[in-house]
Amino acid sequence: MESIPHDPPTNAPEWSVSELSQALKRTVEDAYAYVRVRGEVSGYRGPHSSGHAYFALKDEGAKIDAVIWKGSFARLKVRPEEGMEVIAHGRLTTFPGKSSYQIVIDRIEPAGLGAIMVLIEERRKRLAAEGLFDEARKKRLPFLPTVVGVVTSPTGSVIRDILHRLADRFPRHVLVWPVRVQGETSGAEVAAAIRGFNALDPLGPIPRPDVLIVARGGGSLEDLFGFNDEAVVRAAADSRIPLVAAVGHETDWTLIDYAADRRAPTPTGAAEMVVPVRAELLADVADLSARLIGAQARLMERRRTDLRNLARGLPSRDRLFALPRQRLDLAAGRLGQALGFGVRKHRQRFEAAARALSAQNPTAQLARQSDRVRALGERLDRALGVLVSRRREALERRAALLEAYSYQGVLKRGFALVLDAADKPVRDSLAAKAAGTVSIQFQDGRVSATVEGADPARPAPTTSPTPAPTSAPGPAAKRKLPPPGQGSLF
Repeated sequence: MESIPHDPPTNAPEWSVSELSQALKRTVEDAYAYVRVRGEVSGYRGPHSSGHAYFALKDEGAKIDAVIWKGSFARLKVRPEEGMEVIAHGRLTTFPGKSSYQIVIDRIEPAGLGAIMVLIEERRKRLAAEGLFDEARKKRLPFLPTVVGVVTSPTGSVIRDILHRLADRFPRHVLVWPVRVQGETSGAEVAAAIRGFNALDPLGPIPRPDVLIVARGGGSLEDLFGFNDEAVVRAAADSRIPLVAAVGHETDWTLIDYAADRRAPTPTGAAEMVVPVRAELLADVADLSARLIGAQARLMERRRTDLRNLARGLPSRDRLFALPRQRLDLAAGRLGQALGFGVRKHRQRFEAAARALSAQNPTAQLARQSDRVRALGERLDRALGVLVSRRREALERRAALLEAYSYQGVLKRGFALVLDAADKPVRDSLAAKAAGTVSIQFQDGRVSATVEGADPARPAPTTSPTPAPTSAPGPAAKRKLPPPGQGSLF
């Protein structure tokens, strides 16, 4: 059986993966605690949502990962852009999770003057494509602003030159927003100053300027780089207050010059742009006033001459009124005759109308209508008297007939009405015997009587009276004779 070979024994220490990674990290960070690396920005997509920026630096032979932490990114004077050649300042470190190394960048600067120019040109083209430099966006400067806002350094000759020039030409109220005009924070401060002036309330305690001047003296391209910052350009383009850019000398151009409403070659030139010369304005006003007075005098003289010429061409007053006066005299002569004729004509018409109205006299018509009403009333009275008389006769006949058929009349003729204890008529002797005691109704009163031979044990028969007639019979009704004996009284 073949034996398995064994490694010779060794005293080399055994590392864990984490221990080895940490050892490499310390070695790299100690050896490359500060480096300057020149390369081209690759894979840059802007800051991450966390605020950190991740990309790579490369050249023709190698590539290294790079990271800029959030705090360092906010302090960068130059921001990385894709394809931009830069010199990165930072330190090397490792990332154990991926077994890779990277450079942690603290500061970036363009690799040479040519790179800065390329960066500025690329930024200019990109912002121009967004329309920030269009002439349609630019605003006119006010002729005579009340308040002038100046964004510049509070120290130095620039602010003194501007104030001196404004005082010479036309003294105005000036508000200065102090900023750094050079350095890493220059762009952010200038952009904040422009937006701050625009945010002022026009009616607030600090008046909002009518025009802005962003000014700086001359300097190198690196010194003026803050005015090429994208934030400065966007703030100038968004400004609602007209803005004059006066950065550097006449030959110096920055990106704010393209976004501003006007560009001045120098800060002094900017002051000359925003205000006119007061003495020249006074001279112009005096000259215009003199010209206006002369023009008015010449106009009045010309109008006076024209009026005299027109007056000479007009006819005299007698000639103007001769013909109308003659027509008035003729009309006055015919007026009396015309008035008499008119009066006679109207009188004839009035008399004819009076004759026509006499036939329609309201008094005569009212008399005729009164006679008709009176005759009608008499006829109505006669007819009503006849009707009442006939109704009275008919009523008397019915009353006599009712009296004849009434049982009271029968009682008057000597008859009597026998009633039991319940005041019901007793119609025969059996009923009387059964009742025992009866009441007899005479014409003049009622008496009680006891029936002889009454049977106390026999109940009284139930009888009901014959109902009286509800209406008297007509005249043509025949009277029926009562049956023999007393009979019914109803």
